[in-house]
Amino acid sequence: MNMGRNYSVKDIDPEKTAKAYGFELHCSPKASMNIAREIRGMKLQDAKKYLEGVINLRRAVPFKRYNKTVSHKKGIGPGRYPQKAAKCILKVLENAENNAEYKGLDPKSMIIKHISAYRGREIKGYMPRAFGRATPKNEQTTNVEVILEEVE
Repeated sequence: MNMGRNYSVKDIDPEKTAKAYGFELHCSPKASMNIAREIRGMKLQDAKKYLEGVINLRRAVPFKRYNKTVSHKKGIGPGRYPQKAAKCILKVLENAENNAEYKGLDPKSMIIKHISAYRGREIKGYMPRAFGRATPKNEQTTNVEVILEEVE
């Protein structure tokens, strides 16, 4: 049951794959896109270790896109430590791992075949100002989809 979620990839083998979808996560879409680009194709355990390193400020994520004012980090070029986005993506990866275990697949031999992050719904908000005015203060959300595949 996909609960109305449409994944970007259609040609997958349901016997060897497990999916998870993070819907309207409260994190930055730009940081999530850079993290998704970095962990795509990794083994599941390596990706989880990488994201825990980002959360603990040990590993920087190279920003290949949206990097106009990003300072350089040693060895990778422009990069940041997007902790909030890393926590959200780690949670989606753990959900996909649990789905794989439920299907009877081995999580230790799984790779991230597909991961995609894109903008979700914008949560409207405003900040009151002087003289009866208001300034918009909206919050961006992110949708993340993950497909894990078992390899021999």
